[in-house]
Amino acid sequence: MPASDTFNAILNLMPVLFIWLLGLIFAVVVLTFIFDVTQSKNAILKNYPVIGHFRYLFSNLGEFFRQYFFAMDREEMPFNRAEREWVNRASKGKDNTIAFGSTKNLNVPGSTIFINCPFPTLDSDAVKTKVVTIGEGYSEHPYAAQSIFNISGMSYGAISKPAVLALSNGARKAGCWMNTGEGGLSPYHLEGGADLVFQIGTAKYGVRNEDGSLSQKKLKKVAQHDQVKMFELKVSQGAKPGKGGILPGVKITAEIANIRDIPEGQDSISPNRHIEASNAGELLDLINRVRDITKKPVGFKTVIGHTRWLEALLVEVNKRGAGSAPDFITVDGGDGGTGAAPMALMDNVGLPLKEALPLVVDTIMQCGLEDRIKVIASGKMITPADVAWAICAGADFVTSARGFMFAIGCIQSLKCNKNTCPTGITTHNKRLQKGLNPKSKAEKVKNYVDNMTKTVETIAHSCGVKEVRRLNRTHVRIVQINGKSIPMNELCPICPEGENHESI
Repeated sequence: MPASDTFNAILNLMPVLFIWLLGLIFAVVVLTFIFDVTQSKNAILKNYPVIGHFRYLFSNLGEFFRQYFFAMDREEMPFNRAEREWVNRASKGKDNTIAFGSTKNLNVPGSTIFINCPFPTLDSDAVKTKVVTIGEGYSEHPYAAQSIFNISGMSYGAISKPAVLALSNGARKAGCWMNTGEGGLSPYHLEGGADLVFQIGTAKYGVRNEDGSLSQKKLKKVAQHDQVKMFELKVSQGAKPGKGGILPGVKITAEIANIRDIPEGQDSISPNRHIEASNAGELLDLINRVRDITKKPVGFKTVIGHTRWLEALLVEVNKRGAGSAPDFITVDGGDGGTGAAPMALMDNVGLPLKEALPLVVDTIMQCGLEDRIKVIASGKMITPADVAWAICAGADFVTSARGFMFAIGCIQSLKCNKNTCPTGITTHNKRLQKGLNPKSKAEKVKNYVDNMTKTVETIAHSCGVKEVRRLNRTHVRIVQINGKSIPMNELCPICPEGENHESI
């Protein structure tokens, strides 16, 4: 058949197809109308058949439109566009300067303002950030940590194989550590070659007996890996303080089930706490048991509600001796994280890091253990100002999970718990994972750490100190409810009256 005849046949057929399409649409509308008016479960659909469905469509599209069209640079939660864009540019190694003035409102209570020095540090006078050793003198294998900024706990299971590979390879390139999260030690953590902190959650994934208790044999086997530098007991985390981890069954593949020692395809809900630790003394016993088995530094991660229990723990340390102390304490903010969690806990339980971190540092200093116990700050710390504030408050290190998720491509679609993550980071759907290239994303992780470190150093030099670890509470002011700021060392004093601080 000539081409012209084929074309004419198609043209003649199009009106028929159009009529069929209109008929199909009409039939769908009629059937939907009948279903809506006869059902009794949804008042909106019964009272407004057919058009009531648009309410749910617009509601689902609302997240998209707010993020890309309507929200201002500093409006979105949990992370605004300005913060995400800083991470994006830093991870790509792009210029991170801006023009025409800041878009940040510095009158908001709680905002931090660093105190610039009239005679800032010259680049020629700056010194490299000091290496801090964790567990020195108290562990057979102390850990000399090179980086102030590291990867927080994200387990294989909560995040995907290519995401773990990207992060572990990137951490090796950047010289920072990577926390495994509570999901056990996967081959992909080891494949990247990074320094690892093995997190022991309340379910003891990867190091558990059948009854959920700690397996000495399995723990010792994990500790034999040279890459595993420290162990962290997860007492609680910001996403769900007071409740164990939640991993939906749809994310539990055969491989993940094998790594965690749990059934495949079934929801895995961890106990609310370690069954071995019902008080401060028992927590110390568990810490020391893990350290005796592993011969490596051991600490714990917690969200702070009040500090009385922490005071009791540190008083007990002083009774037993400094050797019984945790080598580090990771302080997590109570305002959420990447994992699946009840909204009531994520929104309303546990202190935010801005309040909790100074409390923990002060409590440790009051007990005279600041040289023994290192402090790690965790929770929504993704920009240089966040990290510099934490160091000023008294943290030795800062860890971030969501910052590194942004670095490898997260778009804050808020689908972490649904196995439908469009960027392949928190899904085990092979099709969705294809877009996440571990090799290229590892470079972004390295760039993110490098640019974070460089910019925190810039803040430190602007404050007149030669090295980041010399930042303290005299170098930052906190905006109060009246719009005026006061020095952090006056808001949260930790030194005896009259003690001299480094000049600013």
